[in-house]
Amino acid sequence: MDAFDFKGKTALVTGASMGIGEAFARELSRRGATVILTARSEAKLAALASELGDAHVVAADLAAPGAAQRLFDAVTAKGLEVDVLVNNAGFGVHGAFGNIPLATQREQVDLNVGALVELTHLFMPVIERRRGGVIQVASTGAFVPIPYFAVYAATKAFVLSFSEALWAEYRPRGVRVLALCPGATETAFFQRSGDVPMADRRARPEDVVRLGLSAFAAGRASAVHGAVNGVMTFVPRLLGREFSAKLMARFGKPKAAVLSSAAGRAT
Repeated sequence: MDAFDFKGKTALVTGASMGIGEAFARELSRRGATVILTARSEAKLAALASELGDAHVVAADLAAPGAAQRLFDAVTAKGLEVDVLVNNAGFGVHGAFGNIPLATQREQVDLNVGALVELTHLFMPVIERRRGGVIQVASTGAFVPIPYFAVYAATKAFVLSFSEALWAEYRPRGVRVLALCPGATETAFFQRSGDVPMADRRARPEDVVRLGLSAFAAGRASAVHGAVNGVMTFVPRLLGREFSAKLMARFGKPKAAVLSSAAGRAT
Protein backbone atom coordinates (compact mmCIF):
# COMPACT_ATOMS: atom_id res chain seq x y z
CA MET A 1 0.00 0.00 0.00
CA ASP A 2 1.05 3.62 -0.46
CA ALA A 3 2.82 5.41 2.37
CA PHE A 4 0.41 7.03 4.83
CA ASP A 5 0.98 10.57 6.09
CA PHE A 6 -1.18 11.69 9.02
CA LYS A 7 -0.54 15.37 8.28
CA GLY A 8 -3.73 17.08 7.12
CA LYS A 9 -5.88 14.07 7.99
CA THR A 10 -8.81 14.01 10.43
CA ALA A 11 -8.77 11.33 13.14
CA LEU A 12 -11.58 10.39 15.52
CA VAL A 13 -10.35 8.90 18.82
CA THR A 14 -12.76 7.24 21.25
CA GLY A 15 -11.92 7.03 24.93
CA ALA A 16 -9.67 10.03 24.35
CA SER A 17 -9.72 11.51 27.85
CA MET A 18 -7.04 9.24 29.34
CA GLY A 19 -4.60 6.41 28.80
CA ILE A 20 -4.03 5.01 25.33
CA GLY A 21 -6.77 7.18 23.84
CA GLU A 22 -5.20 10.39 25.13
CA ALA A 23 -1.79 9.20 23.89
CA PHE A 24 -3.28 8.57 20.44
CA ALA A 25 -4.80 12.06 20.39
CA ARG A 26 -1.53 13.73 21.37
CA GLU A 27 0.61 11.77 18.90
CA LEU A 28 -1.81 12.21 16.00
CA SER A 29 -1.98 15.94 16.71
CA ARG A 30 1.83 16.08 16.87
CA ARG A 31 1.92 14.45 13.43
CA GLY A 32 -0.30 17.15 11.98
CA ALA A 33 -3.76 15.56 12.14
CA THR A 34 -6.97 17.27 13.17
CA VAL A 35 -8.37 15.22 16.04
CA ILE A 36 -11.94 14.63 17.14
CA LEU A 37 -12.02 13.64 20.81
CA THR A 38 -14.81 11.63 22.36
CA ALA A 39 -15.35 10.19 25.85
CA ARG A 40 -17.84 10.77 28.63
CA SER A 41 -16.27 13.82 30.31
CA GLU A 42 -16.63 16.97 28.24
CA ALA A 43 -14.49 18.91 30.71
CA LYS A 44 -11.50 16.57 30.36
CA LEU A 45 -11.83 16.54 26.59
CA ALA A 46 -12.07 20.33 26.44
CA ALA A 47 -8.89 20.67 28.52
CA LEU A 48 -7.04 18.29 26.19
CA ALA A 49 -8.41 20.02 23.09
CA SER A 50 -7.17 23.39 24.36
CA GLU A 51 -3.66 21.91 24.63
CA LEU A 52 -3.74 20.33 21.19
CA GLY A 53 -5.18 23.27 19.29
CA ASP A 54 -6.67 21.75 16.14
CA ALA A 55 -9.16 19.53 17.96
CA HIS A 56 -12.90 19.06 18.28
CA VAL A 57 -14.85 17.67 21.24
CA VAL A 58 -17.94 15.46 21.13
CA ALA A 59 -18.79 14.06 24.57
CA ALA A 60 -20.54 10.69 24.48
CA ASP A 61 -21.10 7.54 26.52
CA LEU A 62 -20.62 4.97 23.78
CA ALA A 63 -22.07 2.15 25.88
CA ALA A 64 -25.48 3.84 25.73
CA PRO A 65 -28.02 2.73 23.10
CA GLY A 66 -27.84 4.86 19.95
CA ALA A 67 -24.64 6.63 21.06
CA ALA A 68 -22.63 5.60 18.00
CA GLN A 69 -25.22 7.06 15.65
CA ARG A 70 -25.40 10.26 17.67
CA LEU A 71 -21.62 10.59 17.53
CA PHE A 72 -21.63 10.05 13.77
CA ASP A 73 -24.37 12.65 13.34
CA ALA A 74 -22.49 15.16 15.53
CA VAL A 75 -19.27 14.73 13.54
CA THR A 76 -21.20 15.10 10.27
CA ALA A 77 -22.94 18.22 11.58
CA LYS A 78 -19.53 19.79 12.19
CA GLY A 79 -18.71 19.30 8.52
CA LEU A 80 -15.86 16.93 9.35
CA GLU A 81 -14.86 13.87 7.32
CA VAL A 82 -12.94 11.17 9.16
CA ASP A 83 -9.82 9.68 7.57
CA VAL A 84 -8.75 7.56 10.55
CA LEU A 85 -11.03 6.04 13.18
CA VAL A 86 -9.36 4.91 16.41
CA ASN A 87 -11.73 2.65 18.32
CA ASN A 88 -10.01 2.73 21.69
CA ALA A 89 -12.87 3.01 24.22
CA GLY A 90 -13.34 -0.10 26.33
CA PHE A 91 -12.97 -1.61 29.78
CA GLY A 92 -12.70 -4.94 31.59
CA VAL A 93 -13.57 -6.28 35.01
CA HIS A 94 -11.53 -9.03 36.67
CA GLY A 95 -13.38 -11.50 38.89
CA ALA A 96 -15.42 -14.68 39.00
CA PHE A 97 -18.04 -14.59 36.25
CA GLY A 98 -20.92 -15.21 38.66
CA ASN A 99 -19.80 -12.46 41.04
CA ILE A 100 -19.84 -9.68 38.45
CA PRO A 101 -23.29 -8.12 37.86
CA LEU A 102 -24.88 -8.98 34.54
CA ALA A 103 -25.33 -5.27 33.79
CA THR A 104 -21.55 -4.81 34.03
CA GLN A 105 -20.91 -7.80 31.79
CA ARG A 106 -23.34 -6.45 29.20
CA GLU A 107 -21.74 -3.01 29.37
CA GLN A 108 -18.40 -4.57 28.47
CA VAL A 109 -19.97 -6.21 25.41
CA ASP A 110 -21.90 -3.08 24.44
CA LEU A 111 -18.82 -0.85 24.59
CA ASN A 112 -15.98 -3.17 23.57
CA VAL A 113 -17.91 -4.83 20.73
CA GLY A 114 -21.21 -3.13 19.97
CA ALA A 115 -20.03 0.48 19.77
CA LEU A 116 -16.86 -0.55 17.93
CA VAL A 117 -18.80 -2.40 15.22
CA GLU A 118 -21.37 0.38 14.87
CA LEU A 119 -18.78 3.14 14.54
CA THR A 120 -16.77 1.13 12.04
CA HIS A 121 -19.89 0.52 9.94
CA LEU A 122 -21.03 4.14 10.10
CA PHE A 123 -17.69 5.74 9.24
CA MET A 124 -16.37 3.17 6.79
CA PRO A 125 -17.96 4.65 3.63
CA VAL A 126 -16.24 8.03 4.09
CA ILE A 127 -13.02 6.34 5.26
CA GLU A 128 -12.98 4.23 2.11
CA ARG A 129 -13.63 7.24 -0.09
CA ARG A 130 -10.76 9.09 1.57
CA ARG A 131 -8.53 5.96 1.53
CA GLY A 132 -7.95 6.10 5.26
CA GLY A 133 -8.37 3.38 7.82
CA VAL A 134 -9.38 2.07 11.22
CA ILE A 135 -7.31 1.22 14.28
CA GLN A 136 -9.11 -1.13 16.66
CA VAL A 137 -7.54 -1.43 20.11
CA ALA A 138 -7.73 -5.11 21.03
CA SER A 139 -5.49 -6.82 23.59
CA THR A 140 -3.06 -9.68 24.06
CA GLY A 141 -6.02 -11.18 25.91
CA ALA A 142 -7.57 -11.78 22.49
CA PHE A 143 -5.29 -14.76 21.89
CA VAL A 144 -6.22 -16.99 24.83
CA PRO A 145 -9.31 -17.76 26.96
CA ILE A 146 -8.86 -15.98 30.29
CA PRO A 147 -10.86 -17.28 33.27
CA TYR A 148 -11.86 -14.49 35.67
CA PHE A 149 -11.57 -12.12 32.71
CA ALA A 150 -13.90 -14.20 30.57
CA VAL A 151 -16.12 -11.53 29.00
CA TYR A 152 -13.35 -8.98 28.50
CA ALA A 153 -11.03 -11.48 26.79
CA ALA A 154 -13.91 -12.72 24.64
CA THR A 155 -14.71 -9.18 23.48
CA LYS A 156 -11.09 -8.62 22.52
CA ALA A 157 -10.99 -11.95 20.65
CA PHE A 158 -13.96 -10.62 18.68
CA VAL A 159 -12.13 -7.36 17.96
CA LEU A 160 -9.05 -9.22 16.68
CA SER A 161 -11.03 -11.56 14.42
CA PHE A 162 -13.31 -8.79 13.17
CA SER A 163 -10.39 -6.50 12.39
CA GLU A 164 -8.33 -9.10 10.56
CA ALA A 165 -11.34 -10.03 8.46
CA LEU A 166 -11.96 -6.39 7.53
CA TRP A 167 -8.25 -5.97 6.77
CA ALA A 168 -8.47 -8.69 4.11
CA GLU A 169 -11.79 -7.38 2.80
CA TYR A 170 -10.84 -3.71 2.51
CA ARG A 171 -7.11 -3.90 1.73
CA PRO A 172 -7.73 -4.27 -2.05
CA ARG A 173 -9.88 -1.13 -1.80
CA GLY A 174 -7.08 0.96 -0.33
CA VAL A 175 -8.32 0.94 3.29
CA ARG A 176 -6.13 0.01 6.24
CA VAL A 177 -7.54 -1.91 9.22
CA LEU A 178 -5.31 -2.69 12.19
CA ALA A 179 -5.93 -4.63 15.40
CA LEU A 180 -3.52 -3.19 17.97
CA CYS A 181 -2.90 -5.66 20.81
CA PRO A 182 -1.20 -4.17 23.86
CA GLY A 183 -0.48 -6.11 27.01
CA ALA A 184 -0.68 -4.53 30.45
CA THR A 185 -0.33 -0.78 29.97
CA GLU A 186 0.06 2.04 32.48
CA THR A 187 -3.48 3.44 32.30
CA ALA A 188 -6.54 3.79 34.54
CA PHE A 189 -7.80 0.44 33.18
CA PHE A 190 -6.73 -1.34 36.36
CA GLN A 191 -8.70 1.03 38.57
CA ARG A 192 -11.84 -0.68 37.36
CA SER A 193 -10.61 -4.13 36.41
CA GLY A 194 -9.25 -4.73 39.90
CA ASP A 195 -6.03 -6.42 41.02
CA VAL A 196 -5.06 -8.46 37.97
CA PRO A 197 -2.31 -11.07 38.58
CA MET A 198 0.72 -11.03 36.27
CA ALA A 199 0.09 -7.41 35.25
CA ASP A 200 2.72 -5.69 37.37
CA ARG A 201 4.99 -4.76 34.46
CA ARG A 202 3.17 -2.25 32.33
CA ALA A 203 4.05 -0.49 29.10
CA ARG A 204 3.90 3.23 28.48
CA PRO A 205 0.81 4.29 26.47
CA GLU A 206 3.01 6.43 24.23
CA ASP A 207 5.06 3.38 23.20
CA VAL A 208 1.92 1.39 22.42
CA VAL A 209 0.60 4.24 20.27
CA ARG A 210 3.81 4.68 18.31
CA LEU A 211 3.83 0.97 17.47
CA GLY A 212 0.18 1.16 16.44
CA LEU A 213 0.66 4.11 14.12
CA SER A 214 3.73 2.54 12.51
CA ALA A 215 1.91 -0.77 11.95
CA PHE A 216 -1.11 1.09 10.57
CA ALA A 217 1.03 3.09 8.15
CA ALA A 218 2.68 -0.16 7.03
CA GLY A 219 -0.70 -1.70 6.26
CA ARG A 220 -0.42 -4.54 8.78
CA ALA A 221 -3.47 -6.51 9.97
CA SER A 222 -2.41 -6.73 13.61
CA ALA A 223 0.40 -5.73 15.92
CA VAL A 224 1.32 -6.99 19.40
CA HIS A 225 3.21 -4.59 21.62
CA GLY A 226 6.25 -6.00 23.42
CA ALA A 227 8.52 -8.91 22.63
CA VAL A 228 7.39 -10.97 25.63
CA ASN A 229 3.76 -10.37 24.76
CA GLY A 230 4.48 -11.46 21.21
CA VAL A 231 5.89 -14.76 22.47
CA MET A 232 2.97 -15.28 24.85
CA THR A 233 0.45 -15.05 22.01
CA PHE A 234 1.90 -18.29 20.65
CA VAL A 235 1.44 -20.23 23.91
CA PRO A 236 -2.13 -21.44 23.12
CA ARG A 237 -0.90 -22.76 19.78
CA LEU A 238 1.89 -24.71 21.46
CA LEU A 239 0.05 -25.96 24.55
CA GLY A 240 -3.52 -26.10 23.26
CA ARG A 241 -6.42 -23.91 24.27
CA GLU A 242 -7.75 -26.19 27.01
CA PHE A 243 -4.40 -26.42 28.79
CA SER A 244 -3.85 -22.67 28.33
CA ALA A 245 -7.26 -21.89 29.86
CA LYS A 246 -6.50 -24.11 32.88
CA LEU A 247 -3.12 -22.44 33.26
CA MET A 248 -4.68 -18.98 33.14
CA ALA A 249 -7.29 -20.06 35.70
CA ARG A 250 -4.57 -21.19 38.08
CA PHE A 251 -2.56 -17.98 37.94
CA GLY A 252 -5.40 -15.53 37.36
CA LYS A 253 -7.72 -16.36 40.25
CA PRO A 254 -8.72 -13.19 42.14
CA LYS A 255 -7.43 -12.74 45.66
CA ALA A 256 -10.83 -11.42 46.68
CA ALA A 257 -14.17 -11.30 44.90
CA VAL A 258 -14.46 -7.52 45.00
CA LEU A 259 -15.92 -5.44 42.17
CA SER A 260 -14.03 -2.18 41.97
CA SER A 261 -15.41 1.20 41.00
CA ALA A 262 -16.11 2.47 37.49
CA ALA A 263 -13.12 4.79 37.55
CA GLY A 264 -11.27 2.79 34.89
CA ARG A 265 -13.57 3.67 32.01
CA ALA A 266 -12.51 6.65 29.98
CA THR A 267 -14.63 9.46 31.35
